[in-house]
Amino acid sequence: MVSFELATPTRILFGAGRVAEVPGAVAALGVRRALLVTGRSAERSGPVAAALEARGIATVPLRVGGEPTVDLVREGTAAARDARCDGVVAFGGGSALDAGKAVAALAASGGDPLDHLEVVGRGRPLAVPALPFVAIPTTAGTGSEVTRNAVLGVPESGVKASLRSPLMLARLALVDPDLLAGVPRPVLAASGLDALAQLVEPWLSARANPVSDALAREGIRRSARSLRLAVARGPTAEEREDLAVASLFGGLCLANAGLGAVHGFAAPAGAMFDAPHGAVCAALLVAALEVNLRALRERAPGSAVAARFDDLSRWVTGSAEATAEDGLAWFRDLCRALAVRGLSAFGMTRADVPALVERAKAASSMRANPIALGDGELAEIAERSL
Repeated sequence: MVSFELATPTRILFGAGRVAEVPGAVAALGVRRALLVTGRSAERSGPVAAALEARGIATVPLRVGGEPTVDLVREGTAAARDARCDGVVAFGGGSALDAGKAVAALAASGGDPLDHLEVVGRGRPLAVPALPFVAIPTTAGTGSEVTRNAVLGVPESGVKASLRSPLMLARLALVDPDLLAGVPRPVLAASGLDALAQLVEPWLSARANPVSDALAREGIRRSARSLRLAVARGPTAEEREDLAVASLFGGLCLANAGLGAVHGFAAPAGAMFDAPHGAVCAALLVAALEVNLRALRERAPGSAVAARFDDLSRWVTGSAEATAEDGLAWFRDLCRALAVRGLSAFGMTRADVPALVERAKAASSMRANPIALGDGELAEIAERSL
């Protein structure tokens, strides 16, 4: 019998030009002084900051220059408390959104990130609702605007781990595809492949449910028809919409159905080699799919998940007769077309594989992989992704 839980933000606004609605939406939440979290290029948030100020909402800036760490979140939490912020607005890519999400939670609850962080922290559940949090993505990859976790780097431990709670869900996720205009093509490619992985893995997940299935199906089709073209020559308005939908749906899927081996490897690999999350996911995608399919056929030949590879292949190729092998060929060709680099480009060698495998085995994402993979299979994924 079907049984599942659905976690979503209170409100999602989607559509071209809807960024203009940010000031009114933030004011409606009762926010009068907002911590404005931005990415490396804080200039892009200038119009949003000006519009908030014009609405009478003061802003306190916090720039996130790279992927967020526990120290950055401590800094942001202190800034929000010192300025008496009563809300957090994050405008940027997944790093800015994750940082804003974590700060909104800790500024309300008190305490340190390590009190609540998984794997290397104390893992204590958050007990106090976060400050009102508004997420405005400017890339189409992580889907962080609709997830209930923030991935933080812990440099002293050499890992990335999640701060996770339903209390961290955004009060508003505003997704405006027009914000993708001008995104550099390498960023569009890496983030787009991350979004695609976050649709494919929940479709194959051991925790898939009817809602995540419906979202994954639509998101995969949109990504398949638009990602390659968008990267090749810059996205049209229709392609920006497709990529933004795919990213949003990927976030909803992972929040409600889990992920798999790609993301199980991605967090420790990103921490070990200081590599961008989207680029790492892209490097791992093909090998993880191939090894999972082989393992299912060998050890669970009657599994319904194995048949899902055929569905996936039909959606990405557009052919009703496509087989799982056709789909895998399509993914290999896509990665070649998007010039995906292997993990060796970020400094990883074969000597690093055993340590990476041990860390990946402990990752929360690995729990939803469609079949338990052995150490040899995990090592194969890592080695083939070099």
